[in-house]
Amino acid sequence: MRRKPGIGGLQNAAAARNQFRLVGENVAKVKTDMMKGQLATFRSQLEEFAHKHKHDIRKNPAFRSQFHEMCAKVGVDPLASNKGFWAELLGIGDFYYELGVQIVDICLATRAHNGGLINLQELCHLLRQRRRSDRGAVSEDDCLRAISKLKAQGFVTVEEVERRLSWTPGRTIDALETLLKEGLAMIDDGHRDGKRRYWFPCVSPISSLVAADS
Repeated sequence: MRRKPGIGGLQNAAAARNQFRLVGENVAKVKTDMMKGQLATFRSQLEEFAHKHKHDIRKNPAFRSQFHEMCAKVGVDPLASNKGFWAELLGIGDFYYELGVQIVDICLATRAHNGGLINLQELCHLLRQRRRSDRGAVSEDDCLRAISKLKAQGFVTVEEVERRLSWTPGRTIDALETLLKEGLAMIDDGHRDGKRRYWFPCVSPISSLVAADS
């Protein structure tokens, strides 16, 4: 007949399990620290790469798309903010902001013909025509990123549009008021700084629209 383990045996087994647990936690911590170190190294190398190739990133759409893919792999989003290192180095945040405004303008101009739905290829074609001085510098990937940035923007002020697009106050107000009249924007005057916010609730992810319909 097999004897049951005594108190000493149970204590030894518990101690062994505790040791295994501690070893496992230490191994996991070492792996996590190594991954963090590698990620920091990758980000540093990415910054050096951006410094070296910033002209190509700004001017070459294919190169710019590959750069975005590199950033995504290390958890960096150059479009997350219009301030800070990436904005100062590359200025691509303002580039996509300008594209977004032009895309909205094109959609408004063609709405009578297409009901507000436009093919991505056609949109890019019209966008390149509008940017005649730099036709080859806009890709479909750029259009999609600009639209995504519009989703994140939410609202703008007159001063912000003037600064980013170098527009006059009159032109800026006319454009925003047109969006307001077309039902594509709402105004919010309830802020202490007295600046009117133009909100764009119509700009939302397709997934949310599908969920609402279902």
